[in-house]
Amino acid sequence: MALASLCMALFGNFSSAQTMITVAAASDLKFALEEVATQFEKNTGFKLRLIFGSSGNFYSQILQGAPFHIFMSADENLIFKLADSAHTTDRGKLYAFGRIGLMTPKGSIIELDPELSGLRKAVENGQIKRFALANPAHAPYGMRAKEALERAGLWDRLEPFLVFGENVSQAAQFAISGSTQGGIIAYSLAIAPQVALRGNFVLIPDSWHAPLAQRMVILRGAPDAAKTFYEYLSTPDAQSIMMKYGFIMPKE
Repeated sequence: MALASLCMALFGNFSSAQTMITVAAASDLKFALEEVATQFEKNTGFKLRLIFGSSGNFYSQILQGAPFHIFMSADENLIFKLADSAHTTDRGKLYAFGRIGLMTPKGSIIELDPELSGLRKAVENGQIKRFALANPAHAPYGMRAKEALERAGLWDRLEPFLVFGENVSQAAQFAISGSTQGGIIAYSLAIAPQVALRGNFVLIPDSWHAPLAQRMVILRGAPDAAKTFYEYLSTPDAQSIMMKYGFIMPKE
């Protein structure tokens, strides 16, 4: 069904100008979702307010009554917990799988390879002074980065040198700033032109960490208009943009 027809079927003569749809989105979505949102607004006339940050922080804010309409989490377990506490309309929908990798600034001493042997060598040679991650205490991409470093036997060696970003987008800024020797960030950020031009990147095997199963949900009290964007995210147009930024689309 065409998007215009979908909107009419869902809402009839509902005025798109009446409602701003507020989306709390994991920060790995920044470049991809901004592009999706631009296309959506152009096609429908609806307006979106995108707020990017750590999924764990958004979870806490929603529990405290934050006025979001849609939550796009980088960790599906947070959606399930919100559903179990009656903060959502249902248990949501899986919208993507993410990937992580090692990002280094131009001129870094770290040799890039998927097995992180170049990073290991730099650690052993005492060349790592600062290394960036999203905070694993509340950021799913930080949690998966920690798991990958533990799998590589590098977590204990790197821990004294870690610089934590509040979310993976901030960790990416640290990783390419030149103030660190690199970091582990989201693939979706690394391949965005704004980031890719400033550093080098290699994917880490996805078998080294738990899946980054990313789920979205409509929150209790959201306006009917929120369903328009929620459904749009599953359309081929939206998914093609997501895939362009390295996300893997779910089969469900």
